Amino acid sequence: MKERPCFLKIKEQLKGIRWGNFLGLTVAGIVNAYGVIMFLAPVKLFDSGISGTSMLISQYTPQWCSLSLMLVLLNIPVFLIGLKKEGLPFTIYSIYAVLIYSLVAWIITDVLPVDVSFASPLANQDLFLCAIFGGIISGMGSGLTVRFGGAIDGIDILGVMFAKRIGLSLGSFVMIYNVVLYIICGMVMSSWILPLYSIVTYAAASKTIDFVVEGLDRSKAAFIITTRPEQVCKALSDTFENGITTISAKGYYSNSDRTMIYFVVNHFQIGRMKNIVHQMDPKAYIAINEVADIFPSANIDDA
Repeated sequence: MKERPCFLKIKEQLKGIRWGNFLGLTVAGIVNAYGVIMFLAPVKLFDSGISGTSMLISQYTPQWCSLSLMLVLLNIPVFLIGLKKEGLPFTIYSIYAVLIYSLVAWIITDVLPVDVSFASPLANQDLFLCAIFGGIISGMGSGLTVRFGGAIDGIDILGVMFAKRIGLSLGSFVMIYNVVLYIICGMVMSSWILPLYSIVTYAAASKTIDFVVEGLDRSKAAFIITTRPEQVCKALSDTFENGITTISAKGYYSNSDRTMIYFVVNHFQIGRMKNIVHQMDPKAYIAINEVADIFPSANIDDA
């Protein structure tokens, strides 16, 4: 009896799951919960995205609507809705991370002998310290989740589903969502102090996520347009011993042939690279972009 195509597709996607990632996702969930429960929740600061929405609901609803429960009820349906677009491995990773986050949050608040009802055990009621360290630690958890193939907050899934439909980029959608969330928080609390400090938390978390996901020192991709490709490529190759890619190009106004060189260097090599290029071709045009990750192929000599 032949298996149905849908089951074959599921089996194929399950092969893409790396079981070692669950260890990293476990650490990510624990770290995220620690940052939120030990620093943000005690002083009523708000995380961003659906996590922040869960915190707001848990603070102004009956006690049984705990943060742990709200995280599960709001996040998991979003990940399931985005299953078709994001794929099965991503959805499984994300749901697992949310469950760990929720479980650890419950353990800290209801099991461990730690009082987080009115002040942070580590920063007391200092809002600035709670905002900074809560944002950094929860950002580390979110960044680790991304590194291991998932997401710990469903806001990005909502962005993927709705941003283009309303003419926004993903980043703009997430930012607008958080701005609206913090405005609602201020209106509900009749005070703007905590929502404003929550923006500090959001900024600290965003920078930390970038650091964890992309690294401190991103590589730089140089696009060099030159009429002397042989000399430029030889000088760069001899100096840096990196792979080089050349692309044929043509000047629009001059209608003359050009060569575009794609070359990746680190932050500290940019100045030296520019000097070498302009020594070989003083009229060369150089554009430099940041690249977050580089995945070399064993089958390709030049990159």
